[in-house]
Amino acid sequence: MATLSACASPPWLNPNPNPNSNPGPNCLPDQSQTLDFDSLMASQSQLPPHHAPTVASPGSSSPNAAPAELPSLLHVSFNQDHACFAAATENGFRIYNCDPFRELFRREFDGGGIGHVEMLFRCNILALVGGGSHPQYPPNKVMIWDDHQGRCIGELSFRAPVRGVRLRRDRIVVVVEQKIFVYNFADLKLLHQIETVANPKGLCAISHSSDYLVLACPGLMKGQIRVEHYAQKKTKFISAHDSRIACFDLTLDGQLIATASCKGTLIRIFDTDSGTLLQEVRRGANVAEIFSLAFSSTAQWLAVSSDKGTVHVFSLKVNSNVPDDENSHRSSSSDAAITPSSPSSSSRSFIKFKGVLPKYFSSEWSVAKFHLNEGSHYTVAFGLQKNTVVILGMDGSFYRCQFDPGHGGEMTQLEYHNFLKPEPEIAS
Repeated sequence: MATLSACASPPWLNPNPNPNSNPGPNCLPDQSQTLDFDSLMASQSQLPPHHAPTVASPGSSSPNAAPAELPSLLHVSFNQDHACFAAATENGFRIYNCDPFRELFRREFDGGGIGHVEMLFRCNILALVGGGSHPQYPPNKVMIWDDHQGRCIGELSFRAPVRGVRLRRDRIVVVVEQKIFVYNFADLKLLHQIETVANPKGLCAISHSSDYLVLACPGLMKGQIRVEHYAQKKTKFISAHDSRIACFDLTLDGQLIATASCKGTLIRIFDTDSGTLLQEVRRGANVAEIFSLAFSSTAQWLAVSSDKGTVHVFSLKVNSNVPDDENSHRSSSSDAAITPSSPSSSSRSFIKFKGVLPKYFSSEWSVAKFHLNEGSHYTVAFGLQKNTVVILGMDGSFYRCQFDPGHGGEMTQLEYHNFLKPEPEIAS
Protein backbone atom coordinates (compact mmCIF):
# COMPACT_ATOMS: atom_id res chain seq x y z
CA MET A 1 0.00 0.00 0.00
CA ALA A 2 1.31 3.43 -0.92
CA THR A 3 -0.11 6.74 0.29
CA LEU A 4 1.27 10.16 -0.61
CA SER A 5 0.20 13.52 0.78
CA ALA A 6 1.29 15.46 -2.31
CA CYS A 7 3.14 15.11 -5.55
CA ALA A 8 5.84 17.64 -6.36
CA SER A 9 9.27 17.73 -7.90
CA PRO A 10 12.28 17.58 -5.59
CA PRO A 11 14.54 20.65 -5.23
CA TRP A 12 17.23 19.13 -7.42
CA LEU A 13 17.51 18.17 -11.06
CA ASN A 14 16.46 14.67 -11.99
CA PRO A 15 19.46 13.02 -13.72
CA ASN A 16 17.20 10.35 -15.19
CA PRO A 17 17.04 11.31 -18.89
CA ASN A 18 13.77 9.44 -19.32
CA PRO A 19 11.66 9.62 -16.16
CA ASN A 20 8.76 7.88 -17.89
CA SER A 21 10.77 4.81 -18.84
CA ASN A 22 9.54 1.45 -17.69
CA PRO A 23 11.28 0.65 -14.40
CA GLY A 24 11.12 -3.08 -15.09
CA PRO A 25 8.92 -6.06 -14.33
CA ASN A 26 9.59 -6.08 -10.58
CA CYS A 27 7.58 -2.97 -9.65
CA LEU A 28 5.49 -4.32 -6.81
CA PRO A 29 4.17 -1.49 -4.61
CA ASP A 30 3.69 -3.62 -1.53
CA GLN A 31 5.42 -1.38 1.00
CA SER A 32 3.56 1.30 2.98
CA GLN A 33 5.10 4.74 2.73
CA THR A 34 4.29 8.37 3.47
CA LEU A 35 6.01 11.61 2.59
CA ASP A 36 5.37 15.31 3.17
CA PHE A 37 6.66 16.93 0.00
CA ASP A 38 6.11 20.53 1.13
CA SER A 39 9.40 20.41 3.00
CA LEU A 40 11.23 19.05 -0.01
CA MET A 41 10.60 22.35 -1.73
CA ALA A 42 12.88 24.08 0.76
CA SER A 43 16.16 25.38 -0.57
CA GLN A 44 18.80 22.72 -1.08
CA SER A 45 21.64 24.94 0.09
CA GLN A 46 24.78 23.63 1.74
CA LEU A 47 24.72 22.89 5.40
CA PRO A 48 25.52 25.95 7.54
CA PRO A 49 28.82 25.97 9.46
CA HIS A 50 26.92 25.19 12.62
CA HIS A 51 23.21 24.51 12.55
CA ALA A 52 22.14 25.67 16.00
CA PRO A 53 20.51 22.75 17.82
CA THR A 54 18.14 25.14 19.58
CA VAL A 55 15.80 25.03 16.56
CA ALA A 56 12.30 24.18 17.76
CA SER A 57 12.36 20.42 17.49
CA PRO A 58 11.83 17.61 19.99
CA GLY A 59 15.05 16.03 18.75
CA SER A 60 17.27 19.05 19.28
CA SER A 61 19.66 19.56 22.14
CA SER A 62 20.93 22.68 23.83
CA PRO A 63 24.29 23.90 22.44
CA ASN A 64 25.58 24.33 26.00
CA ALA A 65 24.45 20.93 27.26
CA ALA A 66 27.48 18.71 27.90
CA PRO A 67 26.75 14.96 27.80
CA ALA A 68 27.35 13.12 31.04
CA GLU A 69 29.24 10.42 29.18
CA LEU A 70 30.34 9.66 25.64
CA PRO A 71 27.57 7.99 23.61
CA SER A 72 28.03 4.57 22.07
CA LEU A 73 28.82 4.76 18.37
CA LEU A 74 26.54 2.55 16.22
CA HIS A 75 27.49 3.45 12.65
CA VAL A 76 29.70 5.79 10.62
CA SER A 77 29.50 6.61 6.92
CA PHE A 78 30.94 9.12 4.48
CA ASN A 79 28.78 11.23 2.24
CA GLN A 80 28.94 10.74 -1.52
CA ASP A 81 32.04 12.88 -2.18
CA HIS A 82 33.81 11.95 1.09
CA ALA A 83 33.88 15.61 2.16
CA CYS A 84 31.74 14.88 5.23
CA PHE A 85 30.80 11.95 7.40
CA ALA A 86 27.90 11.05 9.67
CA ALA A 87 28.00 9.26 13.02
CA ALA A 88 24.97 7.44 14.41
CA THR A 89 24.89 7.04 18.20
CA GLU A 90 22.77 5.71 21.04
CA ASN A 91 21.21 9.15 21.46
CA GLY A 92 21.12 10.72 17.98
CA PHE A 93 23.45 11.59 15.14
CA ARG A 94 26.29 13.99 14.32
CA ILE A 95 27.60 15.44 11.07
CA TYR A 96 31.27 16.33 10.55
CA ASN A 97 33.43 18.01 7.95
CA CYS A 98 36.57 16.09 6.97
CA ASP A 99 38.97 18.79 5.79
CA PRO A 100 39.29 20.81 7.87
CA PHE A 101 37.97 18.50 10.55
CA ARG A 102 35.13 19.96 12.60
CA GLU A 103 31.71 19.03 13.87
CA LEU A 104 29.03 20.73 11.76
CA PHE A 105 26.04 19.91 13.95
CA ARG A 106 24.43 17.23 16.05
CA ARG A 107 20.92 16.10 16.84
CA GLU A 108 20.35 14.37 20.15
CA PHE A 109 17.13 12.61 20.98
CA ASP A 110 15.81 11.94 24.46
CA GLY A 111 17.09 8.40 24.93
CA GLY A 112 16.51 7.33 21.32
CA GLY A 113 19.24 5.67 19.26
CA ILE A 114 19.99 6.00 15.54
CA GLY A 115 21.47 2.87 13.97
CA HIS A 116 22.14 4.33 10.53
CA VAL A 117 22.33 7.84 9.10
CA GLU A 118 22.85 8.48 5.39
CA MET A 119 23.73 11.90 3.98
CA LEU A 120 22.85 13.29 0.56
CA PHE A 121 25.99 15.23 -0.29
CA ARG A 122 25.62 18.40 1.88
CA CYS A 123 21.92 19.04 1.54
CA ASN A 124 19.38 19.21 4.35
CA ILE A 125 17.81 15.81 3.63
CA LEU A 126 19.10 12.72 5.49
CA ALA A 127 17.87 9.16 5.91
CA LEU A 128 17.66 7.78 9.46
CA VAL A 129 17.07 4.27 10.79
CA GLY A 130 16.50 3.59 14.47
CA GLY A 131 19.02 1.44 16.32
CA GLY A 132 20.68 0.61 19.61
CA SER A 133 19.08 -0.64 22.80
CA HIS A 134 16.33 2.00 22.64
CA PRO A 135 15.74 2.91 18.97
CA GLN A 136 14.38 6.37 18.26
CA TYR A 137 12.45 4.91 15.30
CA PRO A 138 11.41 1.34 14.47
CA PRO A 139 14.33 -0.54 12.88
CA ASN A 140 12.07 -1.57 9.99
CA LYS A 141 11.52 2.04 8.88
CA VAL A 142 13.58 4.56 6.95
CA MET A 143 12.81 8.07 8.19
CA ILE A 144 13.38 11.00 5.82
CA TRP A 145 14.76 13.83 7.98
CA ASP A 146 14.72 17.48 6.88
CA ASP A 147 17.25 19.30 9.03
CA HIS A 148 15.98 22.70 7.94
CA GLN A 149 12.74 21.85 9.71
CA GLY A 150 14.35 19.68 12.37
CA ARG A 151 11.83 16.88 11.88
CA CYS A 152 11.02 13.78 9.88
CA ILE A 153 8.98 14.57 6.77
CA GLY A 154 8.25 11.02 5.67
CA GLU A 155 8.96 7.35 6.11
CA LEU A 156 9.34 4.07 4.27
CA SER A 157 8.12 0.98 6.13
CA PHE A 158 9.22 -2.60 5.55
CA ARG A 159 8.37 -6.06 6.83
CA ALA A 160 11.97 -6.71 7.93
CA PRO A 161 14.69 -4.67 9.67
CA VAL A 162 16.51 -2.21 7.42
CA ARG A 163 20.14 -3.19 6.88
CA GLY A 164 21.27 -0.25 4.78
CA VAL A 165 20.26 2.90 2.91
CA ARG A 166 21.85 4.61 -0.10
CA LEU A 167 20.84 8.00 -1.45
CA ARG A 168 21.13 9.74 -4.81
CA ARG A 169 19.50 12.98 -5.85
CA ASP A 170 16.93 10.98 -7.79
CA ARG A 171 16.76 7.66 -5.93
CA ILE A 172 16.43 6.09 -2.47
CA VAL A 173 17.80 2.55 -2.17
CA VAL A 174 16.87 0.48 0.88
CA VAL A 175 18.44 -2.85 1.80
CA VAL A 176 16.77 -5.49 3.94
CA GLU A 177 18.03 -9.00 4.69
CA GLN A 178 17.28 -10.60 1.31
CA LYS A 179 15.88 -7.82 -0.84
CA ILE A 180 16.72 -4.38 -2.17
CA PHE A 181 14.13 -1.70 -2.97
CA VAL A 182 14.74 1.19 -5.36
CA TYR A 183 12.47 4.25 -5.03
CA ASN A 184 12.06 7.41 -7.03
CA PHE A 185 12.96 10.32 -4.75
CA ALA A 186 10.41 12.71 -6.31
CA ASP A 187 7.29 10.73 -5.38
CA LEU A 188 8.57 7.66 -3.49
CA LYS A 189 7.28 5.39 -6.20
CA LEU A 190 8.74 1.91 -5.95
CA LEU A 191 10.67 1.32 -9.16
CA HIS A 192 12.45 -1.98 -8.61
CA GLN A 193 12.80 -4.88 -6.21
CA ILE A 194 15.86 -7.13 -6.26
CA GLU A 195 16.20 -10.44 -4.43
CA THR A 196 19.62 -11.26 -2.98
CA VAL A 197 21.30 -13.90 -0.87
CA ALA A 198 21.25 -13.28 2.88
CA ASN A 199 22.76 -9.81 3.27
CA PRO A 200 23.00 -8.97 6.99
CA LYS A 201 25.65 -6.29 6.36
CA GLY A 202 23.35 -4.42 3.99
CA LEU A 203 25.92 -4.55 1.17
CA CYS A 204 24.96 -2.28 -1.71
CA ALA A 205 26.73 0.34 -3.82
CA ILE A 206 25.40 2.92 -6.26
CA SER A 207 27.00 5.32 -8.74
CA HIS A 208 26.79 9.04 -8.08
CA SER A 209 27.40 10.57 -11.48
CA SER A 210 24.41 12.59 -12.62
CA ASP A 211 24.09 10.77 -15.93
CA TYR A 212 22.76 7.36 -14.94
CA LEU A 213 22.29 4.95 -12.08
CA VAL A 214 24.40 1.85 -11.67
CA LEU A 215 23.58 -0.36 -8.67
CA ALA A 216 25.65 -3.27 -7.37
CA CYS A 217 24.46 -5.81 -4.83
CA PRO A 218 24.96 -9.48 -3.90
CA GLY A 219 23.41 -11.90 -6.35
CA LEU A 220 21.49 -15.07 -5.53
CA MET A 221 24.60 -17.26 -5.51
CA LYS A 222 27.58 -17.30 -3.17
CA GLY A 223 30.37 -15.07 -4.44
CA GLN A 224 28.18 -13.45 -7.08
CA ILE A 225 27.72 -9.73 -7.73
CA ARG A 226 24.66 -8.39 -9.51
CA VAL A 227 25.01 -5.08 -11.37
CA GLU A 228 22.01 -3.12 -12.63
CA HIS A 229 22.64 -0.62 -15.43
CA TYR A 230 19.35 1.26 -15.35
CA ALA A 231 20.02 3.58 -18.30
CA GLN A 232 20.71 0.53 -20.48
CA LYS A 233 18.02 -1.61 -18.80
CA LYS A 234 20.74 -4.22 -18.44
CA THR A 235 21.60 -6.67 -15.66
CA LYS A 236 25.08 -8.17 -15.35
CA PHE A 237 26.05 -11.04 -13.06
CA ILE A 238 29.72 -11.34 -12.07
CA SER A 239 31.11 -14.49 -10.46
CA ALA A 240 33.66 -12.60 -8.40
CA HIS A 241 34.70 -15.19 -5.78
CA ASP A 242 34.15 -18.75 -4.67
CA SER A 243 33.55 -17.59 -1.11
CA ARG A 244 30.85 -15.31 0.27
CA ILE A 245 31.10 -11.65 -0.71
CA ALA A 246 32.32 -9.53 2.21
CA CYS A 247 32.65 -6.07 0.69
CA PHE A 248 32.55 -4.16 -2.60
CA ASP A 249 32.61 -0.60 -3.93
CA LEU A 250 31.83 1.19 -7.19
CA THR A 251 33.63 4.05 -8.86
CA LEU A 252 31.68 7.31 -9.02
CA ASP A 253 30.58 6.55 -12.59
CA GLY A 254 29.78 2.91 -11.78
CA GLN A 255 32.05 1.53 -14.52
CA LEU A 256 34.38 -0.34 -12.13
CA ILE A 257 33.71 -2.46 -9.05
CA ALA A 258 36.20 -3.71 -6.45
CA THR A 259 35.24 -6.88 -4.58
CA ALA A 260 36.51 -8.91 -1.63
CA SER A 261 35.38 -12.26 -0.27
CA CYS A 262 35.18 -13.42 3.32
CA LYS A 263 38.73 -14.75 2.94
CA GLY A 264 39.98 -11.19 2.55
CA THR A 265 43.26 -12.04 0.87
CA LEU A 266 42.57 -10.87 -2.68
CA ILE A 267 40.80 -7.79 -4.01
CA ARG A 268 39.47 -7.91 -7.58
CA ILE A 269 38.52 -5.09 -9.89
CA PHE A 270 35.95 -5.79 -12.61
CA ASP A 271 34.41 -3.91 -15.47
CA THR A 272 30.72 -3.68 -14.53
CA ASP A 273 29.49 -3.61 -18.13
CA SER A 274 31.28 -6.71 -19.44
CA GLY A 275 32.07 -8.47 -16.16
CA THR A 276 35.74 -8.70 -17.21
CA LEU A 277 38.38 -9.06 -14.50
CA LEU A 278 40.74 -6.12 -14.97
CA GLN A 279 43.10 -6.40 -12.03
CA GLU A 280 43.73 -8.43 -8.91
CA VAL A 281 45.70 -7.22 -5.88
CA ARG A 282 46.71 -9.00 -2.69
CA ARG A 283 46.03 -7.62 0.78
CA GLY A 284 47.91 -10.43 2.52
CA ALA A 285 48.30 -14.16 2.95
CA ASN A 286 46.17 -14.67 6.07
CA VAL A 287 42.39 -14.62 6.24
CA ALA A 288 41.01 -11.20 7.18
CA GLU A 289 37.63 -9.51 7.38
CA ILE A 290 37.49 -6.64 4.91
CA PHE A 291 35.62 -3.70 6.43
CA SER A 292 35.69 -1.21 3.56
CA LEU A 293 36.89 -0.60 0.02
CA ALA A 294 37.14 2.84 -1.57
CA PHE A 295 38.16 4.12 -4.98
CA SER A 296 39.79 7.49 -5.41
CA SER A 297 37.75 9.94 -7.50
CA THR A 298 39.99 9.28 -10.52
CA ALA A 299 40.00 5.48 -10.01
CA GLN A 300 43.81 5.66 -9.82
CA TRP A 301 43.94 4.29 -6.26
CA LEU A 302 42.04 1.79 -4.13
CA ALA A 303 42.03 1.85 -0.32
CA VAL A 304 41.22 -1.19 1.84
CA SER A 305 40.64 -1.56 5.59
CA SER A 306 40.40 -4.83 7.49
CA ASP A 307 40.39 -6.34 10.97
CA LYS A 308 44.16 -6.76 10.73
CA GLY A 309 44.52 -3.10 11.70
CA THR A 310 46.20 -2.03 8.47
CA VAL A 311 44.86 0.31 5.80
CA HIS A 312 46.32 -0.46 2.36
CA VAL A 313 46.47 1.73 -0.73
CA PHE A 314 46.83 -0.02 -4.08
CA SER A 315 47.78 1.46 -7.43
CA LEU A 316 45.22 0.65 -10.13
CA LYS A 317 46.18 0.09 -13.73
CA VAL A 318 42.69 0.63 -15.00
CA ASN A 319 40.79 3.68 -16.13
CA SER A 320 37.04 3.87 -15.78
CA ASN A 321 36.75 6.52 -18.49
CA VAL A 322 38.09 4.52 -21.44
CA PRO A 323 36.24 2.03 -23.68
CA ASP A 324 36.24 -1.65 -22.89
CA ASP A 325 39.13 -3.75 -24.14
CA GLU A 326 37.45 -5.95 -26.73
CA ASN A 327 40.23 -8.50 -26.46
CA SER A 328 39.75 -9.05 -22.74
CA HIS A 329 38.84 -12.49 -21.51
CA ARG A 330 36.33 -13.33 -18.79
CA SER A 331 37.66 -14.20 -15.37
CA SER A 332 37.23 -17.47 -13.56
CA SER A 333 35.54 -17.53 -10.15
CA SER A 334 38.38 -19.07 -8.19
CA ASP A 335 39.67 -17.36 -5.05
CA ALA A 336 43.18 -18.42 -6.03
CA ALA A 337 45.31 -15.82 -7.80
CA ILE A 338 44.09 -15.18 -11.33
CA THR A 339 45.97 -13.96 -14.37
CA PRO A 340 43.74 -11.18 -15.68
CA SER A 341 43.08 -10.05 -19.24
CA SER A 342 45.78 -10.56 -21.85
CA PRO A 343 48.05 -7.60 -22.64
CA SER A 344 46.96 -5.07 -25.23
CA SER A 345 47.38 -1.39 -26.01
CA SER A 346 44.31 -0.56 -23.89
CA SER A 347 44.94 1.35 -20.66
CA ARG A 348 42.95 -1.37 -18.94
CA SER A 349 45.50 -4.02 -19.73
CA PHE A 350 48.59 -4.77 -17.71
CA ILE A 351 51.54 -7.12 -17.60
CA LYS A 352 50.68 -10.79 -17.41
CA PHE A 353 52.28 -12.83 -14.67
CA LYS A 354 55.15 -14.86 -16.07
CA GLY A 355 57.39 -17.67 -14.94
CA VAL A 356 56.79 -20.76 -12.86
CA LEU A 357 56.85 -19.19 -9.38
CA PRO A 358 53.72 -19.62 -7.28
CA LYS A 359 51.12 -16.92 -7.92
CA TYR A 360 51.61 -15.59 -4.39
CA PHE A 361 55.07 -14.31 -5.24
CA SER A 362 53.79 -12.65 -8.39
CA SER A 363 50.96 -10.88 -6.60
CA GLU A 364 50.46 -7.14 -6.75
CA TRP A 365 50.91 -5.68 -3.28
CA SER A 366 49.90 -2.36 -1.79
CA VAL A 367 51.86 0.81 -2.45
CA ALA A 368 51.29 2.31 0.99
CA LYS A 369 50.08 1.25 4.44
CA PHE A 370 48.92 2.76 7.69
CA HIS A 371 48.87 0.70 10.88
CA LEU A 372 46.04 0.94 13.42
CA ASN A 373 44.72 -1.13 16.30
CA GLU A 374 44.10 -4.71 15.20
CA GLY A 375 40.53 -5.91 15.63
CA SER A 376 38.92 -2.47 15.58
CA HIS A 377 36.45 -1.57 12.82
CA TYR A 378 37.65 1.15 10.43
CA THR A 379 36.07 2.75 7.37
CA VAL A 380 38.32 4.38 4.78
CA ALA A 381 37.96 6.93 1.98
CA PHE A 382 40.20 9.23 -0.02
CA GLY A 383 40.50 12.82 1.14
CA LEU A 384 39.94 15.98 -0.85
CA GLN A 385 43.67 16.78 -0.80
CA LYS A 386 45.89 14.90 -3.23
CA ASN A 387 47.22 11.54 -2.00
CA THR A 388 45.39 11.69 1.32
CA VAL A 389 43.27 9.08 3.06
CA VAL A 390 40.65 9.60 5.77
CA ILE A 391 40.03 6.79 8.27
CA LEU A 392 37.07 6.57 10.66
CA GLY A 393 37.09 4.17 13.60
CA MET A 394 34.17 2.77 15.55
CA ASP A 395 36.10 3.88 18.63
CA GLY A 396 35.55 7.50 17.55
CA SER A 397 38.96 7.93 15.94
CA PHE A 398 39.51 10.19 12.93
CA TYR A 399 42.78 9.95 11.02
CA ARG A 400 43.90 11.91 7.98
CA CYS A 401 47.02 10.46 6.38
CA GLN A 402 49.14 11.11 3.32
CA PHE A 403 50.91 8.56 1.13
CA ASP A 404 53.82 8.95 -1.24
CA PRO A 405 52.73 7.57 -4.63
CA GLY A 406 56.33 7.29 -5.80
CA HIS A 407 58.10 5.69 -2.85
CA GLY A 408 55.15 4.17 -1.01
CA GLY A 409 55.77 2.71 2.41
CA GLU A 410 54.20 3.84 5.66
CA MET A 411 51.75 6.73 5.37
CA THR A 412 52.32 9.96 7.24
CA GLN A 413 49.72 10.85 9.84
CA LEU A 414 48.58 14.43 9.29
CA GLU A 415 45.75 14.64 11.77
CA TYR A 416 44.02 12.75 14.58
CA HIS A 417 40.84 13.48 16.54
CA ASN A 418 38.34 11.61 18.66
CA PHE A 419 35.14 12.82 17.04
CA LEU A 420 32.95 11.62 19.91
CA LYS A 421 34.44 14.29 22.16
CA PRO A 422 35.57 17.21 19.98
CA GLU A 423 35.85 20.77 21.19
CA PRO A 424 32.45 22.41 20.57
CA GLU A 425 32.70 24.79 17.62
CA ILE A 426 29.83 27.26 17.63
CA ALA A 427 29.54 29.83 14.89
CA SER A 428 29.66 33.43 16.07
